[in-house]
Amino acid sequence: MGELTWIIGGGVIMSAVAMAGAVSILMRPATLERLLLPMVALAAGTLLGGAFFHMIPEGGAGLDPLTASAWVVAGFTVFLALEQFLSWHHSHRPEVAERRPYTLLILVGDALHNFLGGVGIAGTFLLDHRAGIMAFIAAVAHEIPQELGDFGALVHGGWRRSRALLWNFISALTFPLGALVAWFAASALDLRILVLFGAGNFIYIAASDLIPEIKAETGPGSGALHFACFAAGMGIMFLLASALGA
Repeated sequence: MGELTWIIGGGVIMSAVAMAGAVSILMRPATLERLLLPMVALAAGTLLGGAFFHMIPEGGAGLDPLTASAWVVAGFTVFLALEQFLSWHHSHRPEVAERRPYTLLILVGDALHNFLGGVGIAGTFLLDHRAGIMAFIAAVAHEIPQELGDFGALVHGGWRRSRALLWNFISALTFPLGALVAWFAASALDLRILVLFGAGNFIYIAASDLIPEIKAETGPGSGALHFACFAAGMGIMFLLASALGA
């Protein structure tokens, strides 16, 4: 199967993950809360593991360490600027929707986030297929709780369920668009730069958006569960890196 087919297929799958948000309507809020935060913790671990165990080693190969670090920091900083500019923050807990009325900003921010994710993951795949697949798995682990939270936010913001699902899906289509941009630009750009930039995105999302949410949940029982999920995400990505030699 050609690289372009893999990239398009992965983009379609990632866009389809946006439809997972509809599941939140079928759940009681308490049930959704119990499931979401462990999923967020797992996603944080997989994103950090994907960045540090797959993307940075692959993207940094052959580059000056300072240059490689600068591109990781650039990816981190661009996401910070994006959130500051849009006054937008990913929250995966449904009750936060009542304090987050700017539904259009949620969609715009999500679309830009997906576009940059598509660029970074496709760049990783083009540089090394194994590392790209691992980065994709990490991104899916993050997208599921994110889409559940965003869909709930749109509905709580006054949108009809069908409209929220449609526009959540449309915003997710920027992921394959970003992946295609990376594919077409591959001959003109150093793919290692895209990979390191994408790693910075992963680190920012995990450190700024996800970890603060699981830290906000107090109590020894929930804290232990969330840490275990986080460690499991990191451990899975480390074991995959070791097994595949990525």
